Amino acid sequence: MSARHRPAEQPALVVEHISKFFHLPQPPLWKRLLGARVELPAPGELPVISEGEKAPVAAVDHVSFTIERGEIFGVLGPNGSGKSTLIRLISTLLTADRGCARIFGIDIRADEMAAKQLISRVSVDAAFFKKLSPMENLLYGARLYGVTGSEAKIKAYEILGRLGLKRATYTEPMEEMSRGMQQKVAIARAFLTSPILLLLDEPTTGLDPRSKREVRAFIEELRDSHDATILITTHDMEEADLLCDRVSVIHEGRLVATDTPAALKRSIATNGEQPTLEDVFMRLTGEKLVDRDATEAPGT
Repeated sequence: MSARHRPAEQPALVVEHISKFFHLPQPPLWKRLLGARVELPAPGELPVISEGEKAPVAAVDHVSFTIERGEIFGVLGPNGSGKSTLIRLISTLLTADRGCARIFGIDIRADEMAAKQLISRVSVDAAFFKKLSPMENLLYGARLYGVTGSEAKIKAYEILGRLGLKRATYTEPMEEMSRGMQQKVAIARAFLTSPILLLLDEPTTGLDPRSKREVRAFIEELRDSHDATILITTHDMEEADLLCDRVSVIHEGRLVATDTPAALKRSIATNGEQPTLEDVFMRLTGEKLVDRDATEAPGT
């Protein structure tokens, strides 16, 4: 284990048995009874369950893991597996129904504001002021974190350039930019404040292969030069293999395995074959991944 990955006295993130339930509408009673293939009860004996009643569904179910300072830690799974809900819980956008999380020892529920000062989050569906330019959005975001305008402008030029955006686009309205370019601006906005814990929710979705490489290189540079710890969710197994020190596989809200990419692949190797992380995922969950990038509109 290299010096940069050596565990510090205080882990960057500790998640303990965290759970989140959502309440989904139930179908009408007669549909549930017919679906269960049971006989209808006599009049007056119907249970008191009204149409539209809601039943709890676990989106994240007793998830526990620890990320050491300086790690790039991946949470892998297809759409709907609970990855984004987990990120929202850690970033305090959602409140857990059970369990807890601590960022460098700070309980996110007991001291939410202190925890927020240590993190930055990038979502696959990042929000912007669409009428404003990338530079204007970045300067506005920087001021919210207490970064001065002059300092933010210098950093913004540097980061946007490293991510491959042309200077001519810095002052164009965000609404005129492709989805892929908007995603780069979202990543730049997160990097601008040099967070200690960076939460990346499918950050390269919608980016072309060259842009993905640029983002990966910048993530590694941020970790190495700014002592940042990074949690990344993705369904891109190749990206996780190249980028992450350790990964967890999530399936239907539960973590089913956690280890280094190499160790996970060794665990299912047979007859001298070299399995991929996608092979690992299919072995652990019995499901194929859904390639979200393939559903993106051309040119995004």
